[in-house]
Amino acid sequence: MTTTTMQADLSSRVPSILPTQQGQFWGGQWHARAGAQMLDSINPSTGEVLARVQLATTDDVDAAVRSAREAFPAWAATPPLERARRLREAAARIRANAADLALLDAADCGNPVKAMLFDAEIAATQLEFFAGLVLEIKGETLPTANGSLNYTRREPLGVVARIFPFNHPFMFAAGKIAAPLAAGNTVVIKPPEQAPLSTLRLMELLADLFPPGVLNCVVGARDIGAALVSHPQVAAVGLIGSVPAGKAVLHGAADTMKRTLLELGGKNAMVIYPDADLERAVDGAVRGMNFTWCGQSCGSTSRLFLHESVHDRFVEQMVALLAQRHRPGLATHMDTTMGALINRTQYERSLGFIASAREEGARLATGGAHPKDAALAKGFFIEPTVFTGVTPAMRLAREEVFGPVLSVLRWSGEDDLYSAVNGTELGLTASIWTRDLVTAHRAAARVEAGYVWVNDCSSHFIGAPFGGYKQSGLGREESKDELFEFTQVKNVNVSLQ
Repeated sequence: MTTTTMQADLSSRVPSILPTQQGQFWGGQWHARAGAQMLDSINPSTGEVLARVQLATTDDVDAAVRSAREAFPAWAATPPLERARRLREAAARIRANAADLALLDAADCGNPVKAMLFDAEIAATQLEFFAGLVLEIKGETLPTANGSLNYTRREPLGVVARIFPFNHPFMFAAGKIAAPLAAGNTVVIKPPEQAPLSTLRLMELLADLFPPGVLNCVVGARDIGAALVSHPQVAAVGLIGSVPAGKAVLHGAADTMKRTLLELGGKNAMVIYPDADLERAVDGAVRGMNFTWCGQSCGSTSRLFLHESVHDRFVEQMVALLAQRHRPGLATHMDTTMGALINRTQYERSLGFIASAREEGARLATGGAHPKDAALAKGFFIEPTVFTGVTPAMRLAREEVFGPVLSVLRWSGEDDLYSAVNGTELGLTASIWTRDLVTAHRAAARVEAGYVWVNDCSSHFIGAPFGGYKQSGLGREESKDELFEFTQVKNVNVSLQ
């Protein structure tokens, strides 16, 4: 094996970086249960079992939540700068172990290891960002006319449950504890059952950093998520997931009136005007679909609206760039630019969308099948896929695929365009490409989405509120807004007479 190959092929290192713990983590300790039901964690690139972990029970959930509730008063009373110091130390530990964490995530969720290094950096940055905001958790004084002092306090909520999906497991595990912990809440996280290993490794890395009960973790499927959502001592739930999952959280949280922060699905539009810089826009269309993640991203611009005057030339250039840039490969190889779908369920779902698009009359421009490379035969791989001739009524244009399938729609008039762009119940992101300033602002105002790029796509900016319109979610993340989601305002009036 050559030096270059050894550097590129990291699969042999995976067994040495697996988490050593298999059970649940709460109260500052690991809890392994004799006879517990086990879960096989599968490598999507190879179909092989990476590790076996224990599934939590509802009793485990209750114990974890009670532990978090017991730890809450002391953590809420911890000086803000001390909370910030611990969050910064968590970020430092993540950076020190970033290569191993990225490789573990790549093996467990199927995303390319090189891209997962970026995920680890984002998680560390989010911890540092919210550490820097701890002194912003403050109230204000209000003028009165009756000789009293009136002021407000921002106080933490209590126990926060955070539930997140399989597409960015470690980034969500580490990044989404930052805001609630910074605000003085305690946290119970539930990683995705499809890819739990990097979260367990995170718990191992941070086990001694926070006081017992401040940070806790339970591994399980929907029943464990439901138990967290309905637990009477959980004060708030933050979910990143599908629209059905978000609706289930709202139903489960209703009886106890929990605060909910929901970042849900998207069927996001990218609109190309005839005056757009086509070279940059073609690059944007490929980037915006997030083929690196096999399209498994809620922010993917999976509906590409091309003006009829540039349609044919754009598609030709985009297909050529896509073939050059993205070819499925083993996620644990450093030169892989497009990984595998998380499991057979998502793989077959994506193939189902491809089949229905053909049946409804869309034209396959590229992809649409499992790659022919024998080394990928056992993995959940699908070629990057583009359909043209898609109409707004087709299933491919209406439903979120969460797979590597891009639909191209042709437009001519703006009124019909935005009727189609806004014609779904989702509104997470959108991308507008034009050289005209007036057109750009008019388009940004007309599109019904919570996060809009102009002449760009996919970029996130720490401090900029991220969230959706309509059924794409409730609340905003990645900003001061996320911090305040986990606080409540108390008004105090002191008579000075």
